Amino acid sequence: MTGISPTDNVMAIRNAILQKNAALRDVASTGSVGGANAPNGTAPGTAPGGFTEALNNALQQVNGLQGKAGEAAAAFERGETTDIAAVMLAKQQASVSFEATLQVRNKLLSAYKDIMSMPV
Repeated sequence: MTGISPTDNVMAIRNAILQKNAALRDVASTGSVGGANAPNGTAPGTAPGGFTEALNNALQQVNGLQGKAGEAAAAFERGETTDIAAVMLAKQQASVSFEATLQVRNKLLSAYKDIMSMPV
């Protein structure tokens, strides 16, 4: 059997998630995401590579994963591939990434509502 097994794929995804978590933890601990340390006196969130760009990149990744999952499912339905494990893994990746994005959106909306309800 040639290629990478589904277990290897899952482990690779797990390692990538752990690396991203560590990178996010490092960024959060140094406070280098906008704020008072923003370069050239720019407003928080407008620094190059800031929050808006990170959010756009995350949304593009989620969209890409959903597209790949749809293509894999369509290829399986057409009989072009018989690897149901790969199709299901792609669908689960897309589902988990969408759920995570949805949770981030909910937290942002909640934070916005809290800020807007604060007395001035």
